[in-house]
Amino acid sequence: MSKQQTNLVIVESPSKAKTIGKYLGTGYEVKACMGHLRDLPKSTMGVDFENNFEPHYIPMKGKETVITDLKKAAKDSDRVYLATDPDREGEAISWHLKELLGIPDDKTFRVTFNEITKNVVVKSIQEPRGIDYDLVDAQQARRILDRIVGYQLSPLLWKKVRRGLSAGRVQSVATRLVVDRENEIRAFQPQEYWSLDVGLERIGRLGSFTAHFYGDPKKRELNSEAEVAEILSAMEGLTWSVTSVKRGEKKRSPAPPFITSTLQQEASRKLNMTPKRTMAIAQQLYEGVEVSGEGTLGLITYMRTDSTRLSEDALGAVRDFIRQRHGAEFYAGERVYKTKNAAQDAHEAIRPSNVLLTPERIKNDLSQDQFKLYKLIWDRFVACQMANAVYDVTGIEVACGNHIFRANHQSLRFAGFTAVYEEGKDDEAEEKQSPLPDLQEGEPLERTETVQEQHFTKPPARYTEATLVRAMEEKGVGRPSTYAAIISTIEDREYVLKKDKRLTPTPLGEVVNGLMMDRFQDIVDVEFTAGMEERLDQVEEGKLPWKQVLSDFYDGFQKELSSAEEALKDVRLKVPDEETDEVCELCGKKMVIKAGRFGRFLACPGYPDCKNTKPIVEHMPGRCPKCGGGMLKRKSKKGYAYYACEGGAACGFMSWDVPTEFDCPECGQTMFKKSGKGHMKPFCINEACSNFLPEEKRGYRKTAKKEEDASAGAEDEKTPKTKSAGKTAKTASKTASKSKTKTMSKKQAEEST
Repeated sequence: MSKQQTNLVIVESPSKAKTIGKYLGTGYEVKACMGHLRDLPKSTMGVDFENNFEPHYIPMKGKETVITDLKKAAKDSDRVYLATDPDREGEAISWHLKELLGIPDDKTFRVTFNEITKNVVVKSIQEPRGIDYDLVDAQQARRILDRIVGYQLSPLLWKKVRRGLSAGRVQSVATRLVVDRENEIRAFQPQEYWSLDVGLERIGRLGSFTAHFYGDPKKRELNSEAEVAEILSAMEGLTWSVTSVKRGEKKRSPAPPFITSTLQQEASRKLNMTPKRTMAIAQQLYEGVEVSGEGTLGLITYMRTDSTRLSEDALGAVRDFIRQRHGAEFYAGERVYKTKNAAQDAHEAIRPSNVLLTPERIKNDLSQDQFKLYKLIWDRFVACQMANAVYDVTGIEVACGNHIFRANHQSLRFAGFTAVYEEGKDDEAEEKQSPLPDLQEGEPLERTETVQEQHFTKPPARYTEATLVRAMEEKGVGRPSTYAAIISTIEDREYVLKKDKRLTPTPLGEVVNGLMMDRFQDIVDVEFTAGMEERLDQVEEGKLPWKQVLSDFYDGFQKELSSAEEALKDVRLKVPDEETDEVCELCGKKMVIKAGRFGRFLACPGYPDCKNTKPIVEHMPGRCPKCGGGMLKRKSKKGYAYYACEGGAACGFMSWDVPTEFDCPECGQTMFKKSGKGHMKPFCINEACSNFLPEEKRGYRKTAKKEEDASAGAEDEKTPKTKSAGKTAKTASKTASKSKTKTMSKKQAEEST
């Protein structure tokens, strides 16, 4: 009797292993490698420059048990399927697994899954391929390029700016984009302009509307109040009449299905998710979620892609779905979206694996964030194959002498794709247009109102995370798999800060960017970085040797590095302090923001004469329910956000729930909402109010040790007004009052950050 063949499948994560294991059944053992198992060493460069950039890879610390387990499983298996993610990084992980585990060529089979569904998994296992060494080489080239920049440039920043700093190749360009935008804002000179609107009504008939000045008769901008007065004077005593009525229709087409960058942008706009959070949730949806009655299912296709391509099966399924749910008129034929020329087009667009799994059907099986993101992806996919929205458009032109005023209005005639989804906007909402009366050409009108208003042009808006992703995509900086990491890195390094959802460079970021601009122009040059991405794409396509890319870059970089070290030999760059409006109560100076080992804090610039420091607090809407004072956002020593009365120990109120701008309709006290991401429904915390919502009904998960955790939070609460010499922000937090008014578990506190 012949021995049954044993098959080992290696994936990155346990959740992915669970999903795939269910689909493959007996005869297959599925194990997770938990990401990379070997890498360049952390303590040294790990690249032999004398030996044609030969990398030296070593097993990663902490992965010994996983490596031992996989080695044994691979040795005992007849076939080893390397099923890591279908991109450069995933290909490199598979190659590292093969080398580290010593898997022979005849036992090595590479498989990829664009979606983790039973049909795709089984088909992929039946059609394996070899490792794509061009993809591996492209990943190695990127990894070593980043290692060269990081390990050789960071020490220079330590010596010339501040210890602990680090530099990155693509992150430096992203920082430059934010700094350049800030410089544009500073250099911006507002220009005055005026608007002139008139209220008009029909003579002897009902119907009024507002028209906006257009020109006389050619289009004209109004740049001063004098110009407006001149027009009003010229129109005095003249009659008004309708000179043109144009009626027509306007069609709007749906947006294409999501790619990585557009998913990150839309999740930021609509769900308030950071790119990093978006990709983490998307990874969960891709790898598999337990669905009632179905088991573990991969809900979306692979989420790192720059292609808008859709499979024939997906197009057929969504066509039938649209016709059945909305009607045949809502399906206008198959839509094929053109992928950008620079796109790699290796994978499909991001879409639901099964369009019949509607968000509402599986809502109870998903976390709140999973549901929101899945619904966003599902809605966009369905809408992209629906009919155009059709609007009735009316344009009115009115004359007074030779002065022309215009009014426009559009109304929805056929919803089309808007019945399911509309794309969000980064800009401010458009001004709503009032309906227009049924006017006829030549009809006389009467002016009832004149509104003239002064305006000033506005500077370009600071980047949000969404618009920065869009800018990087448009400029060719980074690739779908790197956008989230780039933004997360420059925020973690405090080169930029996020204020009111907008990215602002810190003084540190500006100093580092200035050094890079002066001494490493190639590194921060957008076109150079985009060109490097194109060269890495050529490596992936097998058109360019990867070590040639390294050699070409290294020679120029070394010259810049040597030149910078010589020019800055006796220079130490100072990072200017960031001044605030907070006044030191000891000496009256405006306090500045300092960065310490425990984060940013306020400090008096009069040091060493005045050593006053304070934690940074953020004012919140609403009033303290205990004393009516203002509310502040604070952080505990473990980094959890909580909310406290500005009265400090004198009042003693603190809460993990977030104060809102809404008042309870019953008792008038400030309402609070559950901490966490996205929109939360406010509730009243006043126990004497009929509208009171008990803590156990506010949506938090029940966990143990509530009293203990709340006490720990209260310990951090009341920071004294001043501190003695030499105390740090962290030391001050230890003097907090131990009073507490509300309890919450550590798990709930984690959800609030």
